Amino acid sequence: MQYLPSTNILEIANLNHYFGHSKLRTQTLFDINLTIKSGEIVIMTGPSGSGKTTLLTLIGGLRSVQEGSLKFNGQELLGASNEELVQVRRQIGYIFQAHNLLDFLTARQNVQMSLELQRNISQWESYIQSETMLQAVKLGDRINYYPSDLSGGQKQRVAIARALVSHPKLVLADEPTAALDSKSGRDVVNLMQQLAKEQDCTILIVTHDNRILDIADRIINMEDGYLIQQVI
Repeated sequence: MQYLPSTNILEIANLNHYFGHSKLRTQTLFDINLTIKSGEIVIMTGPSGSGKTTLLTLIGGLRSVQEGSLKFNGQELLGASNEELVQVRRQIGYIFQAHNLLDFLTARQNVQMSLELQRNISQWESYIQSETMLQAVKLGDRINYYPSDLSGGQKQRVAIARALVSHPKLVLADEPTAALDSKSGRDVVNLMQQLAKEQDCTILIVTHDNRILDIADRIINMEDGYLIQQVI
């Protein structure tokens, strides 16, 4: 599939999504229209069950687009093959509420796993890049620590390092501060903001945390599967 790069990292038009089949078919997203520019930080809010995570998984290539148009970096994902979705996922970093670290791997090994998905990176290069990224998130003295020896905030910083080490074009963060106290949560989003600006990376954050809304260039709201946009 050929596509042209765009100054908009994300272009969504008339996107609908359904779960179930025949009589059990339920619509969860309704006529979603959204454009996000490269380098922009956007926060998505809304009550549980409003469709935020479903939209995030579609944007991230973790779920197939059923109806409408969803373009990532100029590439249409409607009708994309599994291989094409894999290529899209390699350009996206993911940060979740649960840090999803592997307990039997050290901080460096957890970060390095993200680079193993990339082609043309040697074992030595991935080793060095992982350590450099952990130093960037202020965990240079915790490189060989296992998750069980790290605090909640430190684990989430490892997750940020893992998401950003491959220099993705887009980072999707689903409730990244939900399990953290106020100070740790603020430290985490400030770090995400700083590193993303250094890498010219776009960030889309789903959150219920009103304490971090000030980092956004724009806030959008989901309600009952509909998207409401608010510019700040």
